[in-house]
Amino acid sequence: MITIMKKFDLYDLKQTVNRHGVLISFAGPFSHGIIEELGQAVTRYLEAEAVTKASLTDVFSVFIEQTQNVRNYAVKMEAEGITDHDFNSGIVTIGRSNQHHVVCSGNFARKSDMPSLVAQLNQLHGLDKKELKALYKQQLRTTRNPGEGGGLGLIDMARKASEPLEYDIYELDEQYCFFSLCVTV
Repeated sequence: MITIMKKFDLYDLKQTVNRHGVLISFAGPFSHGIIEELGQAVTRYLEAEAVTKASLTDVFSVFIEQTQNVRNYAVKMEAEGITDHDFNSGIVTIGRSNQHHVVCSGNFARKSDMPSLVAQLNQLHGLDKKELKALYKQQLRTTRNPGEGGGLGLIDMARKASEPLEYDIYELDEQYCFFSLCVTV
């Protein structure tokens, strides 16, 4: 059976992308191969923009952290046998806002996983760079269960960010939501 994509207005999509300053976007399943290919494309794009080495490293690092978070969550849901939503399908964008790059990602998630994530994000929101560095070092010394990052990725993104991390939770039904996170570097 062949499925044909419905026609939609690419011009409208292009205008929306431009209006929001999106430079690079990917939506779909996140495999390790896709993440690697996208990472190479991001690097080439930023090099062509002639950004500083430090900026390139920070944007790339945040991009990889966000795509890995989407992928790791999908693997976790699959291992638990949850197939209600396409957890492996997410979205990542890199855009420009004034003189900064903005890296955003979004994916389906269980609503029951949100309170602890929101608490972590809210804690980071109130910390300055020095406090973030201290928290990062403290978390490195903390014993964690295998497979748990202890929030190091979120802390590291907050350290690289030029503004507080922004997130949104769009409720889908009783059990699930769509979570998005934007990091301005």
